[in-house]
Amino acid sequence: MKINKSIYLSALVALALTSCKTAQTSYLQDLSALKPIESADQLPTRKSALAESSLQRWSHLDVLKDTVPGMSVDRAYEEIIKNKAGKKVIVAVIDSGIEVDHADLKTQMWVNPKEVANNGKDDDKNGYTDDIHGWNFLGETNEEQLELTRIVSRGDDGTAEYKRAVKELEEKRAELDPLKARLASMQEVHDKVAKYLKKSTFTKADLDKIPTDAPADITKAKNMAYALVAGGKEANEYLKDFASYVNGQLDYNLNPDFKGRKTGDDIFDINDKIYGNNDVMGDRDHAKHGTHVAGIIAQTRHNNIGGDGVASNNVEIMSVRAVPDGDEYDKDIALGIRYAVDNGAKVINGSFGKYFAQNSQWVYDAIKYAEKKDVLIVVAAGNDAMDLNPASGEEIKRYPNDRIEGTKTEIADNFLVVGALNPSFGEKMVANFSNFGNVDVDVFAPGVKIYATVPHGKYEYLQGTSMASPNAAGVAAMIRSYYPNLKAAQVKKIMMDSGVAVNKEVIVSGDKDDKRNFQDISTSGKFVNLYNALIMADKVSKGKK
Repeated sequence: MKINKSIYLSALVALALTSCKTAQTSYLQDLSALKPIESADQLPTRKSALAESSLQRWSHLDVLKDTVPGMSVDRAYEEIIKNKAGKKVIVAVIDSGIEVDHADLKTQMWVNPKEVANNGKDDDKNGYTDDIHGWNFLGETNEEQLELTRIVSRGDDGTAEYKRAVKELEEKRAELDPLKARLASMQEVHDKVAKYLKKSTFTKADLDKIPTDAPADITKAKNMAYALVAGGKEANEYLKDFASYVNGQLDYNLNPDFKGRKTGDDIFDINDKIYGNNDVMGDRDHAKHGTHVAGIIAQTRHNNIGGDGVASNNVEIMSVRAVPDGDEYDKDIALGIRYAVDNGAKVINGSFGKYFAQNSQWVYDAIKYAEKKDVLIVVAAGNDAMDLNPASGEEIKRYPNDRIEGTKTEIADNFLVVGALNPSFGEKMVANFSNFGNVDVDVFAPGVKIYATVPHGKYEYLQGTSMASPNAAGVAAMIRSYYPNLKAAQVKKIMMDSGVAVNKEVIVSGDKDDKRNFQDISTSGKFVNLYNALIMADKVSKGKK
């Protein structure tokens, strides 16, 4: 399932990089004199709000200068990168699809050099015809069941996993009852206010204009209606999104009778590989998530439109459409990873996840295949405000992951899991929805109020560990661009070791009574920082300690 969906209501190869034989040479100037940001523990909590222009790119700001937990991207460009050109890095975005003709992305899209566009032939003989910008493993599929719903749909097989799925399906459907009631109530509020204003819908500015001496029922509806415009949109847009979430859960995600897949393949046969099509955007409106993720990594910097990508001049984005509005299939993810690896990707971003799986071994095998081929996989930690490694020792199953269930043993060293941060340093810096864990989460990155590309040539703020992951993936791409001699495992370690350490109590799960030391909620105890990462990468690349 696209990771940010679970927090909806709380916020209502062209150039394959060189191998280890590459000369040990930095593409940047000597960085030995630069001092990394070692700690921000003494930094005071920011009191003033960020200006809109700064908020739109807060993840690029510097923690010391701007007092927000940004990744010091601007500082890295100004003090380290300057005008030095790195090698192009192919970053595969396994997601819902990407608006490939978006003005801020189209020049950054990967173009398969071995394929002739639209000639109806499989020129590179990889089984995927006309795969110019990537591949669409979903075909015409948009909506899908959750994995637990699929397990229930298959029928009782006597396993504990089936019983767990039945229990959770019943609980999730029951949770929607109050949401349906709230949706109906808010629709009534909308209609009452709209009728009073003599408009079909309204904005915050419209509500502000309702006089204080308006009838009592209108004043009450007005006060309730502010919840509909809190995100800056028109009220009917909120209701549309709210209804889409509730109805999508009932009609598709949690409906055992729904059949969404339209690809014609056998989902339990990993060798049935050739299905889908080359339309890597798919339905434009369903490509919002993937387009936003791609923009965080690659939208053009400083072009005076929209936001700025972490690595726009250094990357080519490969679109692998494999994440529907529902849970992804293990088969699609496994084959998507292999497709990306075989076509030259050196970084893969995966902003998706689920808590049930039927063919997780296929994904494990694909992760190990990527490790063998020196490809780094960056994934989102999830948005369920959960400690994935509780002190009780309870086993939390979450997929994809790189850990053997029941152990702390990782199957590979090329898999980086990212939690989400707020644009606020101090006890409120961890996003209230972000999962965390001192075994399963590696590092944190900005993931709240992230401004990036969305379909129809537009831009929006979105939030989720889905947004934190591509921020980190952008940093990984920059390291691989300027230090192509470094291996995927080295890049992962650099990103963890070079992050900014925080020895402070932070609120987790949005519960002000649950505070943990930031050092204890991930394996690194740090958040990603591009400035630091490049300094460390330079040392590692040159064999320095």
